[in-house]
Amino acid sequence: MKKILPALFLFVSVSLSAQKIEHYILEDWTFHRGSLQSEGVPVCIPHDWAISGPFDKEIDKQTVAIEQNGELAATEKTGRSGALPWIGEGWYEREIIIPEGYPYVELVFHGAMSEPVVYLDGVEVGSWAYGYTTFVLDISKWAKAGRHRLCVHLRNVEESSRWYPGAGLYRPVQLRMGQEVGFRSFGLFARTLEASEESAKIGVATSLRAPGPVEGLRIRHRLLDNEGREQACAEGSAAVENDCTLLLSNPRLWSPEKPYLYTLVSELWRGGTLLDREETRLGVRTLSFSADGFKLNGELRKIKGVCLHHDLGPLGAAFNCSAFRRQVSLLKDIGCDAIRVAHNIPEPWQLDICDEMGMMVMAESVDMWIYPKCANGYSRFFEDWWQRDFTNLVEVNRNHPSVIMWSIGNEIPEHGSPLGPGISADIQQLVHALDPTRPCTQGMDRVRDAIRTGVFQTMDVPGCNYRLHYYREALEASPGGFILGSETASTVSSRGVYKFPAVENHTHTFDDGQVSSYDLQSCVWSNLPDDDFMWQDKAPWVIGEFVWTGFDYLGEPTPYDEYWPSRSSYFGMFDLAGLPKDRAFLYRVHWAPEKETLHILPHWTWPGREGEITPVFCYTSYPEAELFINGKSQGRRRRVDMSLDEYEATLDYVPTPWGDSTRFLAAGVKEEDNRLNRYRLRWMDAVYEPGEIKIVAYDAAGNVAAQKTVRTAGRPHHIELLADRTSLPVLSRDSSGFRNSTPELAFIRVRVVDKDGNLCPSADNQLYFSVKGKSLRFNSCCNGDATSTEVFTEPTMKAFNGELVLVVEAGDTPGKALVKVGSPGLRPATLQISCH
Repeated sequence: MKKILPALFLFVSVSLSAQKIEHYILEDWTFHRGSLQSEGVPVCIPHDWAISGPFDKEIDKQTVAIEQNGELAATEKTGRSGALPWIGEGWYEREIIIPEGYPYVELVFHGAMSEPVVYLDGVEVGSWAYGYTTFVLDISKWAKAGRHRLCVHLRNVEESSRWYPGAGLYRPVQLRMGQEVGFRSFGLFARTLEASEESAKIGVATSLRAPGPVEGLRIRHRLLDNEGREQACAEGSAAVENDCTLLLSNPRLWSPEKPYLYTLVSELWRGGTLLDREETRLGVRTLSFSADGFKLNGELRKIKGVCLHHDLGPLGAAFNCSAFRRQVSLLKDIGCDAIRVAHNIPEPWQLDICDEMGMMVMAESVDMWIYPKCANGYSRFFEDWWQRDFTNLVEVNRNHPSVIMWSIGNEIPEHGSPLGPGISADIQQLVHALDPTRPCTQGMDRVRDAIRTGVFQTMDVPGCNYRLHYYREALEASPGGFILGSETASTVSSRGVYKFPAVENHTHTFDDGQVSSYDLQSCVWSNLPDDDFMWQDKAPWVIGEFVWTGFDYLGEPTPYDEYWPSRSSYFGMFDLAGLPKDRAFLYRVHWAPEKETLHILPHWTWPGREGEITPVFCYTSYPEAELFINGKSQGRRRRVDMSLDEYEATLDYVPTPWGDSTRFLAAGVKEEDNRLNRYRLRWMDAVYEPGEIKIVAYDAAGNVAAQKTVRTAGRPHHIELLADRTSLPVLSRDSSGFRNSTPELAFIRVRVVDKDGNLCPSADNQLYFSVKGKSLRFNSCCNGDATSTEVFTEPTMKAFNGELVLVVEAGDTPGKALVKVGSPGLRPATLQISCH
């Protein structure tokens, strides 16, 4: 910008006619499976054509050796990409109307799975390769005033993903219309230059779409608080590229605890005519990464993050705002403050929600470069497309305060190749040119290889995926004197399943395809949460972690890659339905010690185990607790602490394909010195007898602070319903009547209980769902069982260990609806939900 004027520029004659129209086009699509000649079905987007199933082991069956798992021989993998029918072609079509007076028209696709080709009136107007990228198509040449037929062709090929990618227009589409001169889409960059409690400087760069001369153009920026009051302004004459600074007094700083957002209103004028207007939500905050650690707004903090794949369990890959809000709420409740979007470019609506709710984000990009991890993955496109994909990743998402770093790759095989340093440097240089305010990272699992080739040393934030035993070597190689646990733990468990004996193990499998929820099993490459807790607590130069994973996801059913039926992961702290596993409470104790936590495992209904050792664990924020079995004390246990040196001295190591890896308690170490006693209170010699177990927790002064009881359950008697909310807004629409968001959802926890209300922990009753009322409809259901092949979109499903989640969806019509859940032999339950 050539000049910034101190006072507000006055426009005497203001014309708003034909300024800009933009809206989402989410309704009135027709979907054709296979070809346009096949029978079409009406759909709304976001839409995942595969989520309704059925599950089939033959879908994308891959005979491969998974190098990330250290496999040397190829074996049959039946559920690696979810076993849902996402392979194949699909078409979406609908009519769009272009009014008079809009010479510039563009379409914005937030993601299309995959290889989208877009047609207008039968003419190809653009395409993209990577299914996760937001991309813009200028269709002005073809989209003259009138009606047009818009078609999108999508193609998914076998072995193109190593998790469930979904299929279809699974993210929103926008139609934008304006004048020939305007703001270039995603060409505005607002960033915090300086910030303190007293003042802040906000840099605003704008790029114009100007095919002709720019004489007489002016830009005005106004910064509004969340009550609409102007807090700063700047304006001046415009060029194609512009830059200015806004001065803000007494800023409200953005953080996960206080996610305050401002609105930047940017206007482009010629004389008294407003040509274009953009609104940008932004947060004022500063970042720094150094040997001191990670600082947000000058305050030192550890990153307490999780990795998330993009599917939403029973909703599949189709993005839904309220489903993602639920995930963020559940994560924040256990103390999580960051998400790594693994391993793909995020949906911008995701980042809007993270901005609003206060969740930091590692925005990731791709899972491979040139070397293919799966035969038809992104490596097919990398050399021709990486610059466009990384440019769009950054430009589309750089205004989000939630984004604290960019990830340029995950477990890239080139880390051990001479190509690795050069590619890393090239990508990082491009990202820095587009956004100099944030660092780059990538998840490196072969840490020693990455150090040897120099890839590790090129990164702003060196990220280690697992390999705790190499952390000290990684620190020595780190130019900045710090490292990040970019992917940690990979502990596996099934909600409500307990296996005996309760001992630490790696890659153990059982005949039922489940994993014990004693939280003692990890993978051949990984470790238990307690091991990461040590490094996060005791090594100030480890700036935080991103746990694999926050929620279970479709595909990658480790350790049951070769087992059928198994079609989803076991890594999550929450299961595929979003129900917490025991491990969620273990992380809550570590991440949110200020919150009261008192959690007992396992359940206490074990017919046939009378007299057998059945260990009891307690995850609690209190330092000490006592276990009672039917009123008889089993003794007190107290949390212990240890130094890093003491911790490492207790460990044994066994060889893996990558060298030594942390494993078990070393021989000769006393049980009271076990590292697992730092965050777990354990009664390893508890003996089962029906009745009740009670935990009494004591505070630091030795006073009784809290208590909790778990009782032996009787026979299943009735159903309980617990909804996350019972009042939903109807579909949101803009001023022109177009839907501008996804449907609001309620998630109803369905529990099978005995006559006294105790959860029946082995109940697998077939449950049936109905919704009465025009305001609400059934959406999906999920029981969290990785081995279930029941489809999510039918109104019936078996309970898994006594529970499942029913999802209902608000429509257009206000009113009240009745949700009913029943099962033969059980007293049914009803719940009223209002839509307004």
